[in-house]
Amino acid sequence: MRISPVLFFIYFFLVAISVCAQVEHEGNFPPPDVPPLVRAVTTEEPVRIDGTLDDEIWRKAPVVKDFFRIEPRQGGTYQFATFVQLAFDRKYLYLGVYCRDTLGKKGVRVQDLRRDFYFSENDNFYVCIDAQNTQRSCLCFFTTPFGNQRDAQVFDDTFTDTDWDALWKVKTSVSDSGYVAEYAIPFSTLRYNRTSPGDSTSWGISFSRLARREFEQTAFPAVPQAFSPQRMTYAAQLEGLTLPPPAVNLRLQPYGLYQWDKTIDTGGNSVEDTKVKAGGEIKWALNPYSVLDLTFNTDFAQADVDRAVNNLTRFNVFFPERRQFFLENSGVYAGADITNIKPFFSRTIGLANAQFNAAPIPIDAGIRYTDRDEKRTWAGLYVHQQGTEYQGAANFAVARYLKNYGKQNNMGVMLTHRLDESDPEKGFEAHHNTTLSWDGFIRPRDEITIQYLATASRDNSNDSLGFAASFYAGWFPQKWYMGWWTDVVDSRYTPGMGYIFGQNTVRHNPGGYYIWRPTKGWWSKWIRRQDPGLFVRWYQNAQNLKTQELSLYIFPIYLFTKSNAQIEYALYPYWQNFEESFSILGRTIAAGKYSYFRQQFRYSTDASKKISASVDLEFGGYYSGKLSTLSLGGRVAPLPNIALTLDYEHNRFRDFGMERETFAVDLYTLGLRLAYNPRIQLSTFYQYNSFDERGRWNIRGSWEFAPLSFLYLVFNENTLEDHVLNNRNFISKVSYLKQF
Repeated sequence: MRISPVLFFIYFFLVAISVCAQVEHEGNFPPPDVPPLVRAVTTEEPVRIDGTLDDEIWRKAPVVKDFFRIEPRQGGTYQFATFVQLAFDRKYLYLGVYCRDTLGKKGVRVQDLRRDFYFSENDNFYVCIDAQNTQRSCLCFFTTPFGNQRDAQVFDDTFTDTDWDALWKVKTSVSDSGYVAEYAIPFSTLRYNRTSPGDSTSWGISFSRLARREFEQTAFPAVPQAFSPQRMTYAAQLEGLTLPPPAVNLRLQPYGLYQWDKTIDTGGNSVEDTKVKAGGEIKWALNPYSVLDLTFNTDFAQADVDRAVNNLTRFNVFFPERRQFFLENSGVYAGADITNIKPFFSRTIGLANAQFNAAPIPIDAGIRYTDRDEKRTWAGLYVHQQGTEYQGAANFAVARYLKNYGKQNNMGVMLTHRLDESDPEKGFEAHHNTTLSWDGFIRPRDEITIQYLATASRDNSNDSLGFAASFYAGWFPQKWYMGWWTDVVDSRYTPGMGYIFGQNTVRHNPGGYYIWRPTKGWWSKWIRRQDPGLFVRWYQNAQNLKTQELSLYIFPIYLFTKSNAQIEYALYPYWQNFEESFSILGRTIAAGKYSYFRQQFRYSTDASKKISASVDLEFGGYYSGKLSTLSLGGRVAPLPNIALTLDYEHNRFRDFGMERETFAVDLYTLGLRLAYNPRIQLSTFYQYNSFDERGRWNIRGSWEFAPLSFLYLVFNENTLEDHVLNNRNFISKVSYLKQF
């Protein structure tokens, strides 16, 4: 397979962009030498969190109002003014926020009332707090005009964990002139350094608002458009805080559960089972840096279930972690923000091995310890998983050390060990798997990010050593992006408690794009940005470095409109040379050479409106045959309390695989979300996949009767061919959180 001319074209393209970028004004500005100051005032009377700003303290607190426009253009005059005030007492840090909007309720854009809402499709305001002044990590607290909550842990403005849930309160109100948000964030939620009695301290802090109707994002202090307000090197300093001594900071969350199951096997035999279960979690912040987590008789019945997908690639599908115990501080582990290689991936815990369809397995107990300050991080985790009739009990252990150096750099090591216990009565032998990883993060300048990972594994089942590595370098000035990403996984690397996209593969993904933001002409009234560019996807055999696949992702049109609608047209030329056969959707692709061309058109309307839609059409050659894929999506939300979604994917194969088959695969997804308010909600979805003729229902009701304390009612049902019932279950679970 001749690819030299193609590689020459790629090299020329990248060099041309790099040369042009050298003469392009970057538009980024450095952090100020002296950060802006924000002052909080003390109050003797607790603030009523009612979303009105009627308390006396709001007449005294200084106002922060000098925001900076990030979107749709950097700098200049903005349309939507924002005013922020801060106060505190012995228990809480308070924020009083007024977001002006002359359209009032008519201007509000909120999709629904879910927690952890989508940032870019809703009106929202958020605050980020660096209570330890590391300038590297922060806790962020978001809300919408209707009081939705979203919270996140952010590390180096690179890894964002939005599944982390904190204990805090917010109330909002909407008027004809805008909306008010009133926050109460417990000091016990913000782990900070101990100070002497009576001494004041300062924290890093930043604010941001998205006025979704015009997609106008503003921030305080100013931060370049290429970054986000979560880049804490640009943060202001919050002064005037006289902090209480750190509290015991102990969080208890017991639960009780009732579950009924009915399963029907392929022979039509029915088995019913009920169980009552109790357990819980304990979180103890030993000091501002150290957190100890315990879990016993662990249960994740309320976690979101994974949606079915039809995998049209040669590689593994990645499903993210959704279970709360494993989410907090997950960013400290090696590979946490690397997509394709994760030496430790918590979803391997509590699930059966792949040959048993990754069925859930109960967890007896677990412990996690994290000690993190501005200089280094220590972390460790141990979990014991029960045995089953088809798999022995398993022990999972992780040890992690991370060292910070310079302003925004770190490097670390991580050791994982998985022991599957022997069970002579069931015929299970002991199985050991170990990985050792070295990784790092380098940011020599604010617009340059470098990440690397090298990891080795040893598995006693084949008594062999395996190796994998990842390297990423990205350059992001204001008007460009250029990057190089390489992953290497050899044929023997097997992380027993991790994830890899595939084995015996080297993957390269260099490329870049230009960011054009029109300021003149008719298109400036319609287009917010246009990002034309090119990426290369190059796969090699890791053993002999022979090229398996080379493809280009060329996107001359990649538009964002002023309303954040998106339009894309892309071209994909492929050159492939496979030494071994493999399967896609149960059809065998023969070894050999293939070359073909595909095209894609994608359009999505403004997703913040009451009615929105999307269409994605991809067509052209596909290995030995052809494939056309049509994806349609629709959403109707007349009120934030009601949201109906419908998604349809149609895959039409022609002359596909060794048997030259022509067939179609359809995937239907119907979803409904109803909310009385942000604390009482019902969500449901139904999926049907014609590939395996399987249907699935999931219905989940939740009532947050106290902060982070929930009553859940969950119903699940799976059906096989001809809608024959396979299994059905009902779960009732109540959990209560008490913080000391």
